[in-house]
Amino acid sequence: MTGFFEFQFYLFALLAIVSALLFVTRKNAVPAALWLVNVMFALSGLYVMLDAPFVGAIQVLVYAGAIMVVFVFVVMLLNLGRHEISDLRSLGVRLGAGFMGLALLANLLVAQRHRLPRVAPAPMSDNVVEPVAAALFTDYLVAFELTSIVLLVAVVGAVLLAKKRASA
Repeated sequence: MTGFFEFQFYLFALLAIVSALLFVTRKNAVPAALWLVNVMFALSGLYVMLDAPFVGAIQVLVYAGAIMVVFVFVVMLLNLGRHEISDLRSLGVRLGAGFMGLALLANLLVAQRHRLPRVAPAPMSDNVVEPVAAALFTDYLVAFELTSIVLLVAVVGAVLLAKKRASA
């Protein structure tokens, strides 16, 4: 791994760890969910750097996209999103966000300027979706369907809780 790719790897890892720590230390559900989305994007970047672009794309589409939309929908439906914006306006948060933005911008500029070669992946077939789909819909079909049922039950439970709170 060249120095640039190593720097990017550690940057995404640091971003994932810091975002995860901020996720578990938030008192309110909405900022916690947004930090969890940030963790998912950082993990996706790590997967892409490890030459697993399909897993990285699925990480963004399934976890950061679909599941987090369900989480935020349930939080908003339960009206748990009341929080103070003042904690987001602190100087430390602004400086941290500015530093991470500058670091990611520097990454993009260096990559654009030098056009570093990619590390050659191990030889494999052109179709990377087929083995994942075969395993998902044969060996792990029951777990896949149970996960969808759990998400459905969570949404129905949130709707029922919201209706009870509105009628009370």
